Amino acid sequence: MPSRRTFLAGSTAALGLATVTVAPTESARATAPVTAPDAAGASATRPPNFVVVLADDLGYGELGAYGQKLITTSRLDRLAAEGLRFTDAYSTAAVCAPSRCSLLTGLHTGHSTVRANPSSGTQGSLTADDTTFAEVLRARGYRTAVIGKWGFGPEAPGQDSHPAARGFEEFYGYIDHSHAHQYYPAYLWHNDVKEPIPANAGGVKAVYAPDLLERRALEFIGDHASEPFLLFLTPTVPHAPSDVPDVGAYADRSWTAANKGHAAQVTYFDSLVGKVVDRLRELGLEQDTVVLVTSDNGPHEEGGVNPDLFDANGPLRGYKRNLYEGGVRVPLIAWGPGRVRRGTSDRPTPLTDVLPTLAELGGAPSPTDVDGLSAAPLLAGGTDAARHGHLYWFRDERGVTSRADAQDGGRAAWLAEAVRRDHWKAVRFAPERNHDLPDDQWQVELYDLATDLGETNDIADRHPAKATELVALMRSSWKDASPRVPFGTALTLPGLAVPGQAFTVTATLDNGSARPWTGAALALRAPAGWTVTASSPTTADQLAAGGRLTASWRVVPPSGAASATPWTLTAEGSAVTPAGPVRYPATGTVPTPPPAPTRDSYLSDLAWISATNGWGPVERDTSNGKNAAGDGPLISFGGTTYPKGLGVHAPSDIAYHLGGAALRLTSLVGIDDFSAGQSTVGATRAKVYGDDRLLLTTPTLTAATGPVRIDLDVRGVRVLRLVVEDANNRTSFDHTSWALAHVTVG
Repeated sequence: MPSRRTFLAGSTAALGLATVTVAPTESARATAPVTAPDAAGASATRPPNFVVVLADDLGYGELGAYGQKLITTSRLDRLAAEGLRFTDAYSTAAVCAPSRCSLLTGLHTGHSTVRANPSSGTQGSLTADDTTFAEVLRARGYRTAVIGKWGFGPEAPGQDSHPAARGFEEFYGYIDHSHAHQYYPAYLWHNDVKEPIPANAGGVKAVYAPDLLERRALEFIGDHASEPFLLFLTPTVPHAPSDVPDVGAYADRSWTAANKGHAAQVTYFDSLVGKVVDRLRELGLEQDTVVLVTSDNGPHEEGGVNPDLFDANGPLRGYKRNLYEGGVRVPLIAWGPGRVRRGTSDRPTPLTDVLPTLAELGGAPSPTDVDGLSAAPLLAGGTDAARHGHLYWFRDERGVTSRADAQDGGRAAWLAEAVRRDHWKAVRFAPERNHDLPDDQWQVELYDLATDLGETNDIADRHPAKATELVALMRSSWKDASPRVPFGTALTLPGLAVPGQAFTVTATLDNGSARPWTGAALALRAPAGWTVTASSPTTADQLAAGGRLTASWRVVPPSGAASATPWTLTAEGSAVTPAGPVRYPATGTVPTPPPAPTRDSYLSDLAWISATNGWGPVERDTSNGKNAAGDGPLISFGGTTYPKGLGVHAPSDIAYHLGGAALRLTSLVGIDDFSAGQSTVGATRAKVYGDDRLLLTTPTLTAATGPVRIDLDVRGVRVLRLVVEDANNRTSFDHTSWALAHVTVG
């Protein structure tokens, strides 16, 4: 079972936050006169609170502080005047999901886990290896919340991509990317529970979800006013559709309803940020809080909105989905009267910088393998900052809109990538959806942003050496997979916990930061009545940068532990860093098995231990199932119908407890007639494991080959796993079925 890291809030006093000091680092350069923050107003010993507000599809030119003339954004304009306004801030992608992944993890889209928006029902997911800025701060005792759009699936609790598993102790809003397109949803998630909104049932537009998000955000600030907190506020405005309860001041404009609604959404966002600031002032927190306001990409044109009416991209070329400046350059305002200087900065600042910046300001260790650089000295009024050698963007987008496609010259659905180095910007397009395509087959454009901010004059032919240099940077910035340097605590659990039988649990504490830690320790918590005995050392006086502490325990569940039940274990790693103590708990579940079969049985009649990507008798599996479990669907191969089926989709993994009682497994497995009727491109391989020992791998299964008959000796096997893998790197139409899957019991 894969481990899952969660970071639990600790007592502020216990973690020593009252005495945090931040080591000085390189400072930052500004392009306007600098007014240093009033340090006397801020608590000298208190780490700052953080409020990070992320708009959805807000263009560079849609705020008054960035030149907007038609839409009123008075509160944000005031923040920009009182704080630090960035002229060259960048999202890390031109669409939502990859941009948000990079913001959370500090990795640009050449290294990040999620590099594209969902397509064909495939939902991007974070993994146990992804460390977010919430996890970094929570280790230092920050109370953390994400309120609004999360945007990463699956839409279920208890999995690695859920906000709770990625450092947020409170979550209220939308898990799923597509669900967040609904402004009047029938439900929202609160932590791991779906909370219905009865007034919106049946498509009624009664309760506006952003109002609910606003209320919970203000409550969170009030609830944690006495302790350091991180609020990641991600309202869905002004994403399409242009739903808003009242278009307000725009009612009399001679615009379309979509444009009125869009303008009202931007003003709603402005008002929301204003209410957050008002709440901070009411509680006396403005001197102790840093507020960051930005957007995930450039302006959209969906739902009938005309971004040109509002000059939504300002002087820039492009829109959402384009890698030209209009698609990725975004507003960024930093505000905090006691923490942030006033002025304007032209430092090219990607949103990957948020993680290391918050870490430095909060006195927390930061992973060394992020692409971001801390801008903390810049906020404080320094004169020279670390700058990126270059910025990188990647696009793999199948959605096409007319204006974006026109800007791309009809190439909006092509793979694309871009690099900015100093004032030079290169964009290139691949005519095939293949990043490994040779460089000479890509179409490359080059622009000088110093003289051509609107990217109107492609000068690649005049500066071939510069174009070649930037293409080489693109190549070096991309990795097919980017394994992370381990950071924090990881927990390894067995697939089953058999009552009365001992098993081994292993945990690691990794110092993935740049500085050594002292007093490292690991501890394991198990359910009441379980016996836990350390079988290795659990402490280390020193943990060097990049070092690891590994510990193991012998664990015995009581003989009377309930069967078919998931049990939670928690390993907590702790240490003392140069800034103070940290704690990194990791939780995981291990199930006690269902009873072993006592007679010959079809697998569709047995309870499963776990089921990933399955339907039919495993309909209750949250990956795909929507209906109650039943007797197994009818499966057809070559026109012959079989009962007692197991339907799955590659990749899939279904595990059953045989408990050593079975003798043989028989089944037919292949791509069924239904999927074959949709397309002939499906190709999979099926595997059978007994206690993690590979018993069988089928040849490649296609509609043309028909099913494979399986007859296996499974004597002594306690856990049987049926696995289906994609065989041609195309997961569409890979619906593979196990028909008449049956075990003989001796």
